[in-house]
Amino acid sequence: MKDILIIEDEHDIAELITLHLKSLGHRVTHFDNGKIGYSYAISNPWDIMILDLNLPGLSGIEVCQKVRAKEVNKPILMLTANSEEDDKILGLNIGADDYMTKPFSVKELTARVSAMVRRADIQKSETEDHKELVFRDLLVDKKKRKVTIGDNRVELTPKEFDLLHLLMSNPGVTYSRKDLLNQIWSYDFDGYDHTVNSHINRLRSKVEKDPNTPEYVLTTWGVGYRFNDFE
Repeated sequence: MKDILIIEDEHDIAELITLHLKSLGHRVTHFDNGKIGYSYAISNPWDIMILDLNLPGLSGIEVCQKVRAKEVNKPILMLTANSEEDDKILGLNIGADDYMTKPFSVKELTARVSAMVRRADIQKSETEDHKELVFRDLLVDKKKRKVTIGDNRVELTPKEFDLLHLLMSNPGVTYSRKDLLNQIWSYDFDGYDHTVNSHINRLRSKVEKDPNTPEYVLTTWGVGYRFNDFE
């Protein structure tokens, strides 16, 4: 059972999502105003946020930015009525872990939430793999979910951290976009390569000196991504 926070001003959609999530045993809290939802999010416990892009009070973009600025790295699934690719990428770039475009399948939404739950449970239960990973001046501490470059801490979203840790744990191994969708998002949907690409681009923007010439997270052209295995 997880505490799921829904910030959505379309009540029919919110009620439908709430009904299905409660049927899976989750606790659900709903707000229809971005400002009120944000105030709740920074002062109360929650495990997953489902966040609409267009909200009164504060927009979904503003809520997401403010939550991430508070160093809250819990999963955020953003909902948008706009199918424009730029809006979707914007949501990912400001810290959302995933997005869905309205109208959407409630079955798919619950599948994605369940995938987030599984990832959270795996992260919580993993106690055997707490060693630090180090490459040049990049350090990843799995136990603390902490990333540093030199003396500077790098703030990553949960999916960015998981991507970096997976790649860094297996230097030189190339993962296709489908592999990464399966292992990081725990679902297999064709046509979501851009989700992986957007997260890789965000990760590079945070850990690479020059994201256009990466030294850590490398591209295997025509296949996918790998972590540098050369000193």
